[in-house]
Amino acid sequence: MEKTKIGIIGCGNISDAYFRGCHELCAEHLEVVACSDIVSERAEEKARKWGIAKACTIDELLSDPDVELVVNLTIPKLHAEMSMLAIEAGKHVYVEKPFAMSLEDADRVAEAAAERGLRIGCAPDTFLGAGIQTCRAIIDQGLIGTPTSAFAFMLCHGHESWHPAPEFYYQPGAGPMLDMGPYYLTALVNLIAPIKQTSGFTGKAFAERTITSQGKYGTKIPVNTATHIAGSLEFESGAIGTIVMSFDVWRSAHSNIEIHGTEGSLSVPDPNNFNGAIRLYRAGKDDWQDIAIDQFGFAENARGIGVADMAQAIRSGRPHRASARLATHVLDAMLSFDTSTESGAAVPITRLCERPAALPAGLKPGQVD
Repeated sequence: MEKTKIGIIGCGNISDAYFRGCHELCAEHLEVVACSDIVSERAEEKARKWGIAKACTIDELLSDPDVELVVNLTIPKLHAEMSMLAIEAGKHVYVEKPFAMSLEDADRVAEAAAERGLRIGCAPDTFLGAGIQTCRAIIDQGLIGTPTSAFAFMLCHGHESWHPAPEFYYQPGAGPMLDMGPYYLTALVNLIAPIKQTSGFTGKAFAERTITSQGKYGTKIPVNTATHIAGSLEFESGAIGTIVMSFDVWRSAHSNIEIHGTEGSLSVPDPNNFNGAIRLYRAGKDDWQDIAIDQFGFAENARGIGVADMAQAIRSGRPHRASARLATHVLDAMLSFDTSTESGAAVPITRLCERPAALPAGLKPGQVD
């Protein structure tokens, strides 16, 4: 199958994972031919590092006839704007999470792509990794019976102790839900079902944070968004979920995700990674069973598998898994917790999606179908 030629816009910290994934892990399907950044030196450095033929301006990349698919790694507040520019240039787009900052922008981007017959996909693609796909197979095989409940926890004390520029994480459009929620909610939709409605409470423990990482040590950050979100989810299948996302917790021993069913329980690895420990408990057994991750590929840091899956789907005509519909559904759920807090009521999720198709077991390295 002919390789899809990729242009990457945004050469910041996350870009190396995509360059590596596209350049090495998914090389059978993808070829990165150009990269761009508003800081030209960054694009030039990545081009040298990864052997990319062309470092150029954004306009030059978008007008390049060789570029078929744009990977949009700009900052979150520019995701929708840059995706629209790429769509208007006739390119398929895969964008980092979150898909957009508002449902209106998400709808606008998706509609523009559909009108032009273009594909648009969105991170995270960690749910396509070996860890979550192994859990998906366990559930689909009925090893815990019918899923009835789920618990998801992302509990930490934020970014100011280690991140070189943590200010963004405490402003509107960020916080723990929009930062980390895409990994957890996407995994839950993949493992159980789409979300029917939510309810929740949001708050913040600190009005101000102090940076203790190098470079900006001592700088004060005003906290202008919720940093602790506790919510309930009703899935379309009838299962009930509990989710807590927090930058206000010093340390926790909670599992990342647990799913409980009529015949057993499943401990799911960190959905921000592609692998991790999996434990299965089946009714009537004495203890948990450790599950090997050996039937699925992409157990390493494989960011780019979602791009490869979308590229192959474009060629074959099948739906791609990390889709705009899935990303918009997850965005709707993430934003709903603020709405529920303000209204004091449950919030229906109106942007609907389907549970993405599972990856087949036993594929050759680098294969997605």
